[in-house]
Amino acid sequence: MPQKRSEHSRVAVAILSRAPLPGQSKTRLIPALGSDGAAELQRRMLKATVRSALAANLGPVRLWCAPDPAHPDFAACLELGRISLHAQPSGDLGARMLAAIDHELPTLVVGTDCPALTPSLLHEAAISLSEVEAVVIPAEDGGYVLIGLRRPDARLFADITWGGPLVLAETRQRLRDCGYRWNELAPLPDVDRPADLDRLAATHPELLAGLRQA
Repeated sequence: MPQKRSEHSRVAVAILSRAPLPGQSKTRLIPALGSDGAAELQRRMLKATVRSALAANLGPVRLWCAPDPAHPDFAACLELGRISLHAQPSGDLGARMLAAIDHELPTLVVGTDCPALTPSLLHEAAISLSEVEAVVIPAEDGGYVLIGLRRPDARLFADITWGGPLVLAETRQRLRDCGYRWNELAPLPDVDRPADLDRLAATHPELLAGLRQA
């Protein structure tokens, strides 16, 4: 059930996702799930993320798609509720996040790798943006699973070592350098490696049903 919107301005939710293509999706999970299983997990997490964003009831939900919004799995997300599809621009992850934030402000940007990112946490992040200029939810691996901004600054996303363990540390320094006031919520786990699957099975068994290899 969608949450009742609190006393904060409308906040957009931008979801960045790649299409769930076997052999190209969640490649670090292929040893545990196989290429088809890894793609299916990506498909399920994509839909779960869209459902959470819609249930949070914060504002427009925009799905930023790669390589093409016309992919059937992105089109299928339109059946989940009122969302819009957009093509991710070229460039690294920072350039793509900046494009999503520039589209509408304020915006929360998320990926699809964190099923623990519930509607309540999205709501809490949106409330933070009524108090400060930025909000971050760290990932346990040294990155982050959400960043939200009331104003964009390209310096926040330039020359970050994306995918490495220093993403959050580098981003905190950029926030300081750019003069942002920001809040951080409690860290969350994401699903990137085979070691993450046991916890996912305990917390969200529906996402792994029928996918684990013997």
